[in-house]
Amino acid sequence: MIRRNICLLLVLALAVSFCACKKGSPASQAGGDSAVIAAGDKHSAALKSDGTVVAVGDNGAGQCDVSEWKDIVAVSAEWLRTIGLKEDGTVVACGQNDFGECNVEEWRDITAISAGGTHTVGLKKDGTVVACGANDLGQCDVEGWKDIIAVSAGDRHTVGIKSDGTVVACGNNGAGQCSVESLTNVVAISAGANHTVGIKASGTVFAFGENRAMQCVVTGWTDIVAVSAGLNHTIGLRSDGTVVAVGMNGYNECSTGEWKNIMQP
Repeated sequence: MIRRNICLLLVLALAVSFCACKKGSPASQAGGDSAVIAAGDKHSAALKSDGTVVAVGDNGAGQCDVSEWKDIVAVSAEWLRTIGLKEDGTVVACGQNDFGECNVEEWRDITAISAGGTHTVGLKKDGTVVACGANDLGQCDVEGWKDIIAVSAGDRHTVGIKSDGTVVACGNNGAGQCSVESLTNVVAISAGANHTVGIKASGTVFAFGENRAMQCVVTGWTDIVAVSAGLNHTIGLRSDGTVVAVGMNGYNECSTGEWKNIMQP
């Protein structure tokens, strides 16, 4: 199961965009979960201003072996691996590769990346999508996607925004997390473990999927400019720099009520 923790709040605060990368890089042209910092299960990675990457934490699967990476413009991490997008549109990866989730060496012309539970997704500059890794529930069935401007990989599902504001999805739909076919005017999206959250052009938020922890109770949210879906919680950044949150709060992951002046995307 995908394990996202309180570090996701830092990701939203510091890289609150689907792709917070070097200005002018290929990755800045489209959206994914790639960012300047990324949190896996028990490790953290960060992109330095010189294009190198640092990582700390559990390295049992080699997920922190990033010391030789260079020319990186975005990073994404999940579970026991780290993915890096290079300035030339190629991708590097390290860590657990039991399902082929790190088999990205042949990818080219990538503009954004997203690491899911045991699969990895890349958005190409022509609006198509590539994926590798576990595909037991069809989470990598993205071959027919086109005109995509943003992607996000969840535990065992993948979602993408098309240039016309509609949404496509594949993979696990056991909780309805892929029931996005009726959506329009979508400008941002985030796949959690078993739920999907997104922003409409109006600044309102929608959510589909697992709701046992009330992580999909976002109907009253307005003026939202960025969202992030975790394991059992959802957070949203408002245009005034405050943050709203719903869902499980056992580790205070939803205790954002006093946050102010959070960076805008």
